[in-house]
Amino acid sequence: MASSSKAQRAKRFYDGASYVAGDSVGYLLNQVMTSMRRQVEQAMTAHDLTAAQWYPLWKLKRDGPCTAQELARDMDIDAGAMTRLIDRLAAKGLVQRLRCDTDRRRVMLTLTAAGEAVAGHVPQVLADVNNAYLRDFSRDEWQQLKDLLRRMLANGPARTGARR
Repeated sequence: MASSSKAQRAKRFYDGASYVAGDSVGYLLNQVMTSMRRQVEQAMTAHDLTAAQWYPLWKLKRDGPCTAQELARDMDIDAGAMTRLIDRLAAKGLVQRLRCDTDRRRVMLTLTAAGEAVAGHVPQVLADVNNAYLRDFSRDEWQQLKDLLRRMLANGPARTGARR
């Protein structure tokens, strides 16, 4: 029975000869993420934030000060784009740059009091959007979905040999 279970797990669900993009898990996940991203962006406008601006604020609130390079790496954007984004957040009075006392070349980004206040709205917006997309799910289905997505994440790097 164990070998039958392994064989079933190793089964290939897609075939290139009959591949239908609309039935692809990747396509469906992308569609859900795109739709959710739009909803988050729309909700963030109430806090005068764009799609690109809310995440760095939330990360700084959640994880504390960091460099622009660390933020850029986390958001998977180039350093130039991050500098422009930080410039906009600083102009809004939400983020400040502070030189590190021990290494003057290192500039840390921190939230201002206004940035703290705005970033405080982010978790509720994210919770509201997630809850809207999960409204017909049972608690067990919600947990199962998270478990399945975690398994997919675990399979990705293991399959390709990529690092997390």
